[in-house]
Amino acid sequence: MYDQILIPYDGSDEAEKGAKHGIELAAALGSTVHGLYVIDLPGAPRALALRDDEEKMREDYRRYGDQVLSELSEMAGEHGVDIVTEMRTGTPSEEIVDYAKDEGMDAIVMGSAYRGKIGGLLGGTMDKVVRSATVPVVSQRMRMEEI
Repeated sequence: MYDQILIPYDGSDEAEKGAKHGIELAAALGSTVHGLYVIDLPGAPRALALRDDEEKMREDYRRYGDQVLSELSEMAGEHGVDIVTEMRTGTPSEEIVDYAKDEGMDAIVMGSAYRGKIGGLLGGTMDKVVRSATVPVVSQRMRMEEI
């Protein structure tokens, strides 16, 4: 059914909730998990101070990405789930959808934060992925009391 499951992961509480669900699903189905961390740098035009420090910022993001993907790999390992990890740079929702398409994912499982009524209307990364993906998206939304 779902042989390849994409789990976008940024280390946040909502991402962890989605990752746990995705890994449990993968364990039940015998699927391989693909963990994806997207480096989302500030957009152009950047202030001169940011541009001068951009390489350090990129390195910090890469180091953090390595850390969270390692955490995700540990979670998968605890459940006996095979995992492939990748880091990309760009707009998170676009990179998630592109990865799913490029790598032939069968489903995307991700968490979403509780954003209240106004935030729910505006939408976030998960909402953009749901609207753009060509594969099923399983979302695990946090409840207000989990914040």
